[in-house]
Amino acid sequence: MNNVSSNKLTNKSVTSALVSSVLLGSVVLTSACATTTEPTQTNYKQQVVELVSSIETGDPAPIGYINPNKYIQHNLGVADGLAGFGAVMQQLPKGSAKAQVKRAFQDGNYGVTHTEYNFFGPKAGFDIFRFEDGKIVEHWDNLQAIAAANPSGHSQFDGATAVTDLDKTEQNKSLVADFVNTILIKGDMAKIGQFIGSEDTDYIQHNPNIGDGLSGLGKALGELVKMDMPMVVKTNHKVLGEGNFVLSISEGTFMQQHVAFYDLFRVENNMIVEHWDTVETIPAQTDWKNSNGKFGF
Repeated sequence: MNNVSSNKLTNKSVTSALVSSVLLGSVVLTSACATTTEPTQTNYKQQVVELVSSIETGDPAPIGYINPNKYIQHNLGVADGLAGFGAVMQQLPKGSAKAQVKRAFQDGNYGVTHTEYNFFGPKAGFDIFRFEDGKIVEHWDNLQAIAAANPSGHSQFDGATAVTDLDKTEQNKSLVADFVNTILIKGDMAKIGQFIGSEDTDYIQHNPNIGDGLSGLGKALGELVKMDMPMVVKTNHKVLGEGNFVLSISEGTFMQQHVAFYDLFRVENNMIVEHWDTVETIPAQTDWKNSNGKFGF
């Protein structure tokens, strides 16, 4: 998330639990960590949903899913560890935050959520959590302000949610990695038909500024070129997926700003058929609250 608005938990009960346990060493967190059942790889997805949702529900129990001694933070506006996490919580207006997870999936020891937030303002966000020895030890995120419906009438959250085609996970991840490298990084648009169908109904777009299909995508990219502000994807840092959902994490330039691109694709019959994303500006290094970088996978 961009600056302090990227981190979680907002109401009075959660803030009190975090501040007392993280900053004052109370027994609340210690007890939660001691009594929480050791997570297994099969339920990481559920645990990250519970953790993100606790921002709104105020349930302090999911804090026990985090390793209290090792929590590497890639939100550049927040310091490492639970102490940095707790410090951010103190700045939140009481009862102001909302967190409704729209999609979630798991890839090995990574849990991923796509969430509608109201956190210092309404935002669309992706969060990635890495588990180690059954506890969350690392966190990445990317946020963008919620906008009005796009030219095709889609929001940043509607669309398919069910994870299917589990047997095609690796195939779909390879397809998306190839798309990002071939189309977004190399710009070989002549090959886009290998990834997206030619009809507007073949590609549902949730980016707030772009309409459905290749026609909507082409129009938006053309407008950026006219403004001499082309979108440039330079590096793909990670591809995570489960079944029909694949998330690509990339770095580049948008509107002449250094940004992180988080692109979630839905794949069907070996073609990309739906897309959600967030684009977040990366602050100057002098403004970072930790030294871990935005990516560091």
